[in-house]
Parts: sequence; C-alpha cells; structure tokens
Amino acid sequence: MKSEQSRAGAEKVSTHRDGTTFGIPRSRRLTWDLLHFHQSVPLCGHDRFCNLRAVAEARAASPVRVSWPAIFLKAYAIVAKDVPELRQTWYRWPWAHLYQHPQSIGVLTVHREFEGNPWLFWGRIPAPDETPLTEIQATIDRYAKGPVPALFRKELQLASLPTLLRRLVWGWNVHAAKAKRAKRLGTFFLSTLASRGVEIPAPPAIHTGCLTYGAMDAHHNCKVTIAYDHRVMDGALVADILRNLECVLLETVCSELLKLTSVHVNMDQVA
Repeated sequence: MKSEQSRAGAEKVSTHRDGTTFGIPRSRRLTWDLLHFHQSVPLCGHDRFCNLRAVAEARAASPVRVSWPAIFLKAYAIVAKDVPELRQTWYRWPWAHLYQHPQSIGVLTVHREFEGNPWLFWGRIPAPDETPLTEIQATIDRYAKGPVPALFRKELQLASLPTLLRRLVWGWNVHAAKAKRAKRLGTFFLSTLASRGVEIPAPPAIHTGCLTYGAMDAHHNCKVTIAYDHRVMDGALVADILRNLECVLLETVCSELLKLTSVHVNMDQVA
C-alpha cells in the first residue's frame, strides 16, 4: 500500500476489493499534457542510416566526455541556420500563419527520479550551433544530475496546477506566445533511448522538428529520424536536412572533437 501511495503522490488513494483507484500522479501530468497538444500536430517521420565512424572515433579520443545528445543538438542547430523551416512554427489562430525564430533553441528530454517517482522534464539549450560542445555537455550534465527543484522549478509548479489551469498555460504557450514559446518550449526537440539500445520511431512532440536516433551498430551505422510538421515542410526537404545533418556531424562536429584532443595534447607538451 505504501508503494502505491508513493506512486500516487499527494493524490487520494481508494482501495477496493477489485483494485486501487487514485488520481493522476503529479509526475505524469506534464507528459499527459504534451500528448494532449501533440494530437494537433500532423507529424511525419523520415529516417536516414548514417555511418558515424569518424565521429565515434573522434569522440572516443577526446579527453573531455561529450555525449551523443550534445553532438546531435549542435549538428541539428547548425543545419537549422540555413534551413529557416526548422525554426518556424505553425499557428492557426487568429488565422493560419507561421512564426520564424531568429535562432535555434534545443529542448532535450531529461528522465529523473524525484520524490520516489520517474519524471520527464525538458531541458533547454539556447543556440547550440554557437555553443562549444563542452558547454553543451556541461548543461546536459547539470540537467541530469543537478537539484531537480532548482533546475525544473517552473515545470514542478505547472504540474501542481489543476488540469484546466495547466492546459490554459500550455495552450497560451503553444498557440499564442510566438517568441516566448520558442524561449520556453524551444524550436526543436531531441528525445532518444539509444543508450538503452532502443529506437523511438516517432517521438510525440509539438515542434516543427523532432530529432531522435537509435543505437549504433558494430559498423558505426546509426538510424537518425526527424519527425516534422508536414504543414511547414515536405519530405524532400527533410531528406536533404538528414543528408546535411550527416555531413555536419562528419565534418564540423567531428572537427571540433578533434580540436579538443589537439588542445589537450598541446597542453601536455607545454606542461
């Protein structure tokens, strides 16, 4: 009974002969809200198999740990600099129109245990294309290991509200906020379970572009997927985006990883 009450959080628990009934745990409410608003976004997913051997080898040689999420966040944002559609959002009120944000803001799904329950939070990374990989990684580490109440204060407050009020807040940010929506919810979304050997075919999202990737095989092949809002762009453009993403990973991002190794070697020689 105690474990059931822990799962339910502060919700009222009612035990009957046929089972237990309790309210939606606070830890599940934001995910529930996301899925509610996701239903209004016509997402379509496209895949590309990328061989990332050069990136994997440069990453392994780097003296500084840089995770794959940091690598993909930066690569996607670099591509988005030249593809304005990746920074656009479809609005249907008061008339159908698009808003384009001047820079990319990445949002990363963060799984944390808090108050005895699993939560999904969303960590924002502003301008990943202009941020060194080491700084992106430091931000990700902070989201993964830092104090939940301090890092995700607003999300915890939102989860505490009744459903009607939560949906009003979400609705304003999703359907009306424009620039503030981009700052609060990001311009693109990265969700992955590759570290657990699992692929996510099409992550539920409210963004024009949602990026995910699967586990890498022994030959360093990796399936990379972009789920996109079909109202904003078509499959041919997404195919080009995936090709350009692979090129950026193998060239620009790989070069930055190699520089980390070079700087470390030169510092050792000076010392």
